Amino acid sequence: MIFIDGTAVNVALPVLQRDFAAGADALQWVVEGYALFLSALLLLGGALGDRFGRRLIFAVGILLFAAASIACGLAANATMLIVARCVQGVGGALATPGSLSLITAAFVGAERGRAIGTWSAASAMTAALGPLLGGWLTQTFSWRLVFFINVPLAALVLIALVAVAESRDDSAPAELDLAGAALATGGLGGLVYGLIGIQPGTPAPFAGAAIVAGIALLGWFVVRERTCALPMVPPALFRSRAFSVANVYTFLLYGALGGSLYFLPFDLINVQGYSPAAAGAALLPFVLLVALFSRYAGASLPRLGARRMLTGGAVLAAAGFGLFAAAGIGRPYWSAFFLPGLILGAGFASLVAPLTTTVMDAGEEHGGVASGVNNAVSRVASLIAVAALGIVLAAVLDANLNVQLDRLGIAPATRAVVERERAQVAAGSVPHDIVDGRQRALVAEAVGRAYQRGFDALMFAAAALALGGAALAWFGLRDPSSRSSAKA
Repeated sequence: MIFIDGTAVNVALPVLQRDFAAGADALQWVVEGYALFLSALLLLGGALGDRFGRRLIFAVGILLFAAASIACGLAANATMLIVARCVQGVGGALATPGSLSLITAAFVGAERGRAIGTWSAASAMTAALGPLLGGWLTQTFSWRLVFFINVPLAALVLIALVAVAESRDDSAPAELDLAGAALATGGLGGLVYGLIGIQPGTPAPFAGAAIVAGIALLGWFVVRERTCALPMVPPALFRSRAFSVANVYTFLLYGALGGSLYFLPFDLINVQGYSPAAAGAALLPFVLLVALFSRYAGASLPRLGARRMLTGGAVLAAAGFGLFAAAGIGRPYWSAFFLPGLILGAGFASLVAPLTTTVMDAGEEHGGVASGVNNAVSRVASLIAVAALGIVLAAVLDANLNVQLDRLGIAPATRAVVERERAQVAAGSVPHDIVDGRQRALVAEAVGRAYQRGFDALMFAAAALALGGAALAWFGLRDPSSRSSAKA
């Protein structure tokens, strides 16, 4: 439920844009509001699970998530939807770390690697399956079913939870770092508000000040975690080189993935002309490869080593992002999207299970917190990447749009509408107020070409992030076998 809703909504956004007449900034907040509270409170969710029982907090999170899903499905406007999505994020933050820490508590040794491989496959598969499900539900029924479907799923989860044993960390502190959670939430919220607010076409008041305030609050959060008596994140976790490197790697790779998957449906639907269902199905190669091979990758970790698998997976992911940047407009699906999705899937199938296993092994004594940290890093990465890559796309689109409008000879009155509705244009959509058929077709061509240039630029940026992750894994990690050989 939680991983699907992180991506299924993306395909529905172009339809939401038409239903609510929303601009690019509001659409980003539909995704960012969810990701903000999910990422900022994951650490608190992990600590609550360690302290009060992982199964209990997991169940509370599922109930809250289901209630918020109903509110999302009933939303009458974009503001109501954004608020409900924020509450969904709180529920997800309580449930997500418990899912993995319950597995870590139940398995040891090689069985744990295989179990985490299954978890990784399921989480990655459902995150990638989200666009397919979201596109089909949106096109066949309504985007509201993307949220309502969570209600029966939540009931099944709670029934299955009866068979799961409770576990907790007996060494967890009695007090919780609520001030730290507030600083993290405020810092990330300010930073994301500012990044979205400075994008061309979607100006927001005090965006620059929000960025400064967000960075200051995040800095305060780091200082507090290092100095307070009962931090959410035990500083000892980051004394492990493997834990620190793996989390920076997570930030780079999941930032690239989350940021690119947010913008892909806009390109497919608004520029390439795909239906919502076809846009969701476009990433099926990614889904299948991650689903079929993640478990095998987890079992292969002792033989191949995390360093090789994480480096190779990141290089393949970079190649996939690079090929998406070369998709162009109107090219056949097989070369434009199937092949890049296949290579991207091979990369993430190689890295998701080894990455999770490396993190959990390094933070074994604090399973809930270690899980919360890594999940928070992946979510923060996606949260910031959507806003930051949105700046890349909007800047390139803005620079190219006037060139395209001049080239096509758009009438002055039509250009005035385009300028007034830049927020819609920033999402690759033609303003609704343009009713003249010929002018509308010309504006659609201009917006499509400009948006595609911006999309290419953000995919190249995603590829650069993935290559940075590959370099970090190769130079920053050492497999246990290498260290043993060096000592001998």
